[in-house]
Amino acid sequence: MRHGMANKKLNRTSEHRKALLKNMLNSLIKYEQIKTTLPKAKFLKPQADKIITIGKKETLQTTKILVSKLQDIKLANKVKKTLSKRYEKRNGGYTRIIKAGFRYGDNAPMAIIEFVDRDLEAKRIDRKKKDTTAKTTKVTPKVEDKNIATA
Repeated sequence: MRHGMANKKLNRTSEHRKALLKNMLNSLIKYEQIKTTLPKAKFLKPQADKIITIGKKETLQTTKILVSKLQDIKLANKVKKTLSKRYEKRNGGYTRIIKAGFRYGDNAPMAIIEFVDRDLEAKRIDRKKKDTTAKTTKVTPKVEDKNIATA
């Protein structure tokens, strides 16, 4: 029987599972969409919804809870200032899971987990912008004496 077994173990120790959850939560909040395996996405979805629900209450205690769970002040502020304002009229269901086929190497089921009504520009936060002014130009060598006799 399966009594008293609260969540999936994902073949990891408890410390590894906690670190995995924290890193995936941080990435989901930062980029608002991540691609992962289906069991990990199903494990992450309720936790992400709880983080948004905590962020809706604007008290010092909820701020401390967010910082302790995410270990990042910038992302805790993003949850409180942007994500909680975006979903203030919604009573849950802040994330969705979209199945994305199977991984090439081991045929693991893949999924995309994203926020509903996400910001499309959040996906490009860390990408470097291409510099169009620094184009490579062909350098021609200088010829000093054109009247050099060839032997």
